[in-house]
This record gives sequence, structure tokens and C-alpha cells, in this order.
Amino acid sequence: MAELPVSFIQVTDITHVTPRMARVTFDADQIDDSVGHAPDQQVKLCFPRSGQRLPVLPEQGDDATSWYQAFLAIPESERPWMRSFTIRRRRPGTNTVEIDFVLHGDTGPATSWAGSARPGSQLGMVGPSAIYSAPVSLTDSIANSEWLLLAGDETALPAIGTLLEALPEGAHALAFIEVADAAERQNFETVGNTTVNWLYREGTPAGQSDMLIDAVRNAEFLPGRPFAWLAGESGAVRALRRHLVNDRGLDKRSIDFSGYWRFKLTQDDAPTTEDMAEAQERLAEFQAAADGRPE
Repeated sequence: MAELPVSFIQVTDITHVTPRMARVTFDADQIDDSVGHAPDQQVKLCFPRSGQRLPVLPEQGDDATSWYQAFLAIPESERPWMRSFTIRRRRPGTNTVEIDFVLHGDTGPATSWAGSARPGSQLGMVGPSAIYSAPVSLTDSIANSEWLLLAGDETALPAIGTLLEALPEGAHALAFIEVADAAERQNFETVGNTTVNWLYREGTPAGQSDMLIDAVRNAEFLPGRPFAWLAGESGAVRALRRHLVNDRGLDKRSIDFSGYWRFKLTQDDAPTTEDMAEAQERLAEFQAAADGRPE
């Protein structure tokens, strides 16, 4: 079983990348050398309950399963809220990492915490760990394709930024990004040959627009074999994946997809039938990749 690193991280700075995106800089008490050197590297952040200065966490152990069982054994009223985030950047030679937070009011523990966080505020961080990663390297998958297709909403922006900035010189990428309005545009430093299509909801709530799906469906793709990376609201991600497989003829193994959030549901709500089916399919694909066989 892969080791599950557990540490506490402390806020040292907070800046606004856009009106609705805060970049929080953290210093970690310990961090592995591999952290922050690959695109789309995920961690779990643990947010303290009301009245807690620090989240209550079990001690780090080599056995990830037993650690998570110990986490679930914490009384619910004391157990931290756990959410997935992408490491946006690590400062070379330091234990300092930057993580971007979408600000959408006090509608959840993560955005509520980000709206009130100050230097000195602390969170728990679980990972990065191989147990969160596919057995086939994302970097290798991109390198073995002729171009990269990216599609997501604002929750996918941190990961999209790491992917575009990791492109080698001359690599081609086509991105579709749905955000609230033009003020949410970001600039990415990349040596790749990239085209980014920004899609603005202009007052339509997140999760109630089909513009991302329609934009990809109507897009003229680049020539050659793509690798597709999809993330954002679960329903939109599923629709995009079906389109790429059924209408564009992409091999399922050429698509990396993640439903980061669910319309009208939180991560604490029970999984839907579609969520369970998606999880089973992802597990089958991961196992096939690990075994080195076709799906």
C-alpha cells in the first residue's frame, strides 16, 4: 500500500488572481521532494470544524487504508471536512506551495474558509500520493499523443494552468474554459502552441449552462490523435466524455476525466447511481492500465 503523507500547512500569503479566484500560499511542516514538479498533482485538504484552530487528524502511517479508517473514526462533529485540490505551484527549493481557491460565497467549507483565511491560518494536507494517481503517467499520455484537448470550468483552472505550463516547446493544445465572465480570464506562461477559448456564463449560475459542452461539440479539432483532459461539474464531464467517445471516436484510454463537483450536491452527499457507475468504470480503466492490457 502506498504511503499517505500527512502534514499541516500554514498560510503565509493570499492574493487574488481574479475577483473569484484566490491564490493561497502555504508553508508545509514537511513535504516530499516530488511535490509540485508534475502537472495536475492533487492533494486532500482538511478544514477545521467551527471552534477548532487545527483540524483533528490521525498520525501519519504507512498504511493508507488504516489511516483513512482512523480518520472516519473521528466523531463527525470533530472530523475535518476533506476536499480535493490541485497544487498550482511549488516554489523551488522550499516547502512552499500555492493552491488556488474558487470563491463562491459561504456555500461550502472550502470557499468559506478561503474567504476568511489570514496569514497564520492552518489546514491539514493529505498527499500527494500514488493512490490518487492513475498508473499511467499523465505526462507520458500527453507526450504519446499529437495534441492536447482541455475542457473544464473554473474549478479546473488550477489544473489546466499546470498542464499548459508543462507543455514542451512546440506541443499543441486546444482548451475550452467556462467561467463566470471576462474578469475571470487568466494568463498562462507556456512554450506550447496553445489556443484557449474562454466561455462566459454572464449571469447564468455554474452548473446550469451547456456552453462548455456545445463549444466542444461544435469545435474544429486539430489534425492527429489527441489526448483529452476533462474536469469540472460531473454531469458536464460525463456528457463531454460520451461525445468524445461516441461522436469523435476517441479511445477511452485517451481521456482523463474528473467530476470535481456535482450540481445541487456536495461532496458530503451520497453518490448517485451515475457517480457509482463512473467510479467503477474509472477503476476498471486504471486496473487495465496497471496491467498493461487493453480495456
